[in-house]
Amino acid sequence: MRSERLLFALRNDLMALPDSGDILVLRPRGTDDLSMLPMERVCVMQGMRTDYDALVARGYNVVAEPPAEARFAAALVCVPRAKAEAYALLAQAAALLQPDGMIIVDGQKTDGIDSLLRDLRKRFTLSETVAKAHGKLFSFRPGADDMADWAAKPQTIEGGFQTLPGVFSADAPDAGSVLLAAHLPEKLPAQIIELGAGWGFLAHEILRQPSVKTLHLVEAEANALACARVNILDPRAQFHWADATRFKLDRGVDAVICNPPFHAGRDPDPALGQAFLQAAARLLAPHGTLWLVANRHLPYDRTLATLFQQVEEIGSDKRFRITRAARPNR
Repeated sequence: MRSERLLFALRNDLMALPDSGDILVLRPRGTDDLSMLPMERVCVMQGMRTDYDALVARGYNVVAEPPAEARFAAALVCVPRAKAEAYALLAQAAALLQPDGMIIVDGQKTDGIDSLLRDLRKRFTLSETVAKAHGKLFSFRPGADDMADWAAKPQTIEGGFQTLPGVFSADAPDAGSVLLAAHLPEKLPAQIIELGAGWGFLAHEILRQPSVKTLHLVEAEANALACARVNILDPRAQFHWADATRFKLDRGVDAVICNPPFHAGRDPDPALGQAFLQAAARLLAPHGTLWLVANRHLPYDRTLATLFQQVEEIGSDKRFRITRAARPNR
């Protein structure tokens, strides 16, 4: 675990934190143990709303993005799965450091820390590496190198959509969302919520229909929502940086459309998708309808039968099935 490596490095004098100045921690999980860092000096950057809320609840100073003028004595980069995102976080850390500031890098082997270590060794002098708990931790000082060539760069994909490194399905629309779009009715109702809107592919398809008066895009990942704001310029769209499972509106809507996630980090978590279904039922008006795409193997049937009076499969392929569920139970 991250805490084991960081604590080992500090206790064994393999690394020393600066005596003064703030410390930036980039993209830790909401459950990560950061207690070995001086809390009063820590600023956490976390764009995933669920982790953001958990860290705020623990008393940390948390921001989705640090102010551009902020400067930190040290930065701890918690390496994500996507290599392009890891590069971008390192460049962001370097740009926000004080002169002679230090970057600490920590990650699991399954998230590509060994590859990142090799890349950084070609460019910087690194500290001794701490290898524990199936991961590695090390540090370096970028000096005058702002690592701008590694910074996050928006990419334009098929259809003219813009995405950023690390967002879900950054290279092309997700196949499940494409299938769901093809099975939506020719006339959608007026008031709609999309739970887990991502960078906006489904929203773009939904807003093709003039019958839609308002579409609420609910997305927990700030970078994905930022892309959606670029991709969806329709004035009927309203954007919400929120945990979909806790999102609320003043009144129920006519429809919820979603392609819910079913992983928490690297681990499959069907309960997360079930929480999306529960949120959909809660957000719908009594006459409302849910349109859902999900992998065929996911155990959603019993949950849907409990939440809705009408449930029917309206389409499928080898990987996904499309479900229409209507009239939520109260």
